[in-house]
Amino acid sequence: MILQALTHYYEDLLDRGTIARPGWNLSKISYGLLLDDNGKLVQLLHLQVPQGKKMTLVPQEYALPSPVKRSSGVAANFLWDNSGYLLGADNKGKPERSAKCFAAAKELHLNLLKNSDSPAARAIVRFFETWNPYQAADCPILQEDWEDLMKGSNLTFWYQDHPAAEDPVIRDAWQYHYDNGDDAGKQDILCLVTGRHGPLAQLHPSIRRVAGAQSTGASLVSFNAPAFCSYEHEQGANAPTSEYAAFAYTTALNTLVSDRDHVCRVGDTTMVLWAEGADTAYQDWAFQSLFGGMGPDAPSYQENDLLNALKQLSAGHPIDWDESRLDPNTRFYVLGLAPNAARLSVRFFWQNSFGQLAQNLDAHYNRLQIVRPTYDQTSPFTVWRMVLETVRKVPAGVKRPEPSPRLAGDLLLAILNNAPYPATLLDGVQLRIRAQQDISWGQAAIIKAYYLRNSNEKQLKEVMTMELNEQSTYLPYVLGRLFSVLEAVQQRANPGINTTIKNRYFNSASATPALVFPTLINLAQKHLNKLEGGIAAYYDKRITELSNRIGETLPSRMTLSEQSAFQIGYYHETQKRYTKKEEK
Repeated sequence: MILQALTHYYEDLLDRGTIARPGWNLSKISYGLLLDDNGKLVQLLHLQVPQGKKMTLVPQEYALPSPVKRSSGVAANFLWDNSGYLLGADNKGKPERSAKCFAAAKELHLNLLKNSDSPAARAIVRFFETWNPYQAADCPILQEDWEDLMKGSNLTFWYQDHPAAEDPVIRDAWQYHYDNGDDAGKQDILCLVTGRHGPLAQLHPSIRRVAGAQSTGASLVSFNAPAFCSYEHEQGANAPTSEYAAFAYTTALNTLVSDRDHVCRVGDTTMVLWAEGADTAYQDWAFQSLFGGMGPDAPSYQENDLLNALKQLSAGHPIDWDESRLDPNTRFYVLGLAPNAARLSVRFFWQNSFGQLAQNLDAHYNRLQIVRPTYDQTSPFTVWRMVLETVRKVPAGVKRPEPSPRLAGDLLLAILNNAPYPATLLDGVQLRIRAQQDISWGQAAIIKAYYLRNSNEKQLKEVMTMELNEQSTYLPYVLGRLFSVLEAVQQRANPGINTTIKNRYFNSASATPALVFPTLINLAQKHLNKLEGGIAAYYDKRITELSNRIGETLPSRMTLSEQSAFQIGYYHETQKRYTKKEEK
């Protein structure tokens, strides 16, 4: 399914004219070898461009013939490669192998271009006929950049003011070679991806830029052990994929991973999203809804805008988004990849209609709705923000700890499928609450959503509301509210106090209330004696009202779900108190 979806996406990109046709690929090039009509090297062109705040020089991408799949042998690329192939010299300390690399490149270029009638083709032929690899180090044109050239930077041929790959005659020669030249002697198979006959792809192209994978690329599909050679099928023959399908799916996936505006890396998982038809507006909307947009230049939207869009799509109505029409019936895909040595692991794969994605997201965001502080009432509580609630907060300028690598992927998959949230999400939030002895609005929202989706306890779900449930008599919830009132009494009696009962007793009060609350009630009576009559009467009434709802002995211990209800009760009561202050 994954390979089929990627192949269809490649064909959609091809129809839109935004991707190279088979046999071509975007390759990073650092230098250009400018040739004259006689094939003589006349200049080394610097093709790097500055990037980022530090203006670091990085290679440019050019549409060039597809690279060959290399393992340990010698195989040359057409029109571009590293210095070992195009100059016959490198810093690997094996001059004999460098000579073989140059000889392979020479043979390839002479075979493809010897009958081509164009000045650029004749210049490349003459270059390979006259260039002496053993004198490359003495070439004055290469001296200044020799060290960088030897590190493996890619080069391509340049003629006059353009890359040689743009010459129509050279392009036709390569396309003919790619389409027909290598089919002889290859096994013809029925492709499992396209359902059409074609030559077998024994080795599939590599996928580059997946976080944590090898910089040279990693394979999504590969076979290199006897256990994979069932019934004497070698390499790719036991899962037959045509060369066209292998090129199509790898090109599509490399395009997705290379698109900085539409790729998300969380922990060790690289996530890509795409829609049938290759309209990027679907990707923009999905990234905004799930991750709050990507990159510093991504537009920022109010939460109400996203929620209104979710309602419309969930109901099956198309919406206008950034000058595009989003259809809820459009097929949508989410793929998560993780590194695994020289290969890639599929962490998850989700496919369904865009409207179903909106329905699942709408249900998820509804569960997360909870009263918030005034300083954060408009920004969406995205997946990434949820995951960050499981790690400690740090001052500005200090690197934040990384959340669990698996958590983000598991959480995203649960949201996409409207499935129960992973237990690791609740565990991570509870660990943070115990460590900080406080509960943030984000952590309260996660606890609320978790139990609404994962629990069947009626009393527990009744207190997982957006705002304070004044009528609830659920003991853990009432105790959380009472703890908040007792803290307020202490703060009112001791203005500016640095350490409250929350800092000392929050965890123990939620876990072992029978041991802690008698002490807290006694402290509250002392604090009430310091207050004026009207204020003291108000808080005494609040304490009495909540205490009267405790119709049983205080529990010696509370379960994890009961502790969560305590925390929600504390949060609701505290936010209610702050809301009243703001109204006054």
